[in-house]
Amino acid sequence: MIYHSAKDILQHCQETNLPLHQLSLDAECQLTGKSSEEIRLYLSDVLTAMFEAIELGLNTAHTEIKGKIIGDDGIKLARREAPICGETIAKAASYALSTMKVNAGMGRIVASPTAGSCGVLPAVLKTLSEQRALSEDQLIDGLLVANVIGSLVARNATISGAEGGCQAEVGTASAMAAGAAVYLAGGTADQVFHAGAMAFKNLLGLVCDPIAGLVESPCAKRNAMGATNALLCAEMSLAGIESIVPFDEVVEAMRRVGQAMPVALRETALGGLAATPTAIQITTDLFKTSSTF
Repeated sequence: MIYHSAKDILQHCQETNLPLHQLSLDAECQLTGKSSEEIRLYLSDVLTAMFEAIELGLNTAHTEIKGKIIGDDGIKLARREAPICGETIAKAASYALSTMKVNAGMGRIVASPTAGSCGVLPAVLKTLSEQRALSEDQLIDGLLVANVIGSLVARNATISGAEGGCQAEVGTASAMAAGAAVYLAGGTADQVFHAGAMAFKNLLGLVCDPIAGLVESPCAKRNAMGATNALLCAEMSLAGIESIVPFDEVVEAMRRVGQAMPVALRETALGGLAATPTAIQITTDLFKTSSTF
């Protein structure tokens, strides 16, 4: 059965004692007609691609793989000693930046849920896998839980920056990662959705204003922020802190906020940071460079 709200999912899990990852897996089997083994094998490949992108970004010099604006920020952060925000947060941010570097350099990434937010979920999963020595099967369960959250947002609102701003992309990714983190730490289904709701609320109203229309800046640093936001919200939820507004209502609020956003703030590169003097100069310089070929 395909569910359309967190409320229905939580009710079903409570009535049947079905783990959240299993509910997600059952739904995917119904949607795709594939077996659970086939889906888990696919998700194993997804996990491998995510972690390979992180490693490529961290271990490849700027001159070998780069975007037109961003470069080795992930490497810089990974090399920093005694980070003031702690090893876990710094590591997650560096992993997100590195994935976005690979995306900007036209490397292989996993849209999770979009290319513009591809750094968030991989960063959180890899950070937790190292911190807690998680198995591949556990991480796949985390992906399945993240899938529940992302699917609900896509079904009831949007995951497109062109429709809802960056809140719809990095916001969704952060909510997915927060929920997965809670689940991987042994949290309940209720706590999963509280974490997802809090992660979303923190990013409500975030605009999409890419400089020169490229998925690079400010996108990369927002992915780093989305990953760290996810971990913080997971921590709060696991401590018993709840979202005052339920997950489903937060998603609906995000949908309405996205609809209210001016077109200039929805991936058109016509407003926000994309319209600053520095961004305009970068765009002009890039256009001159590309027109010489």
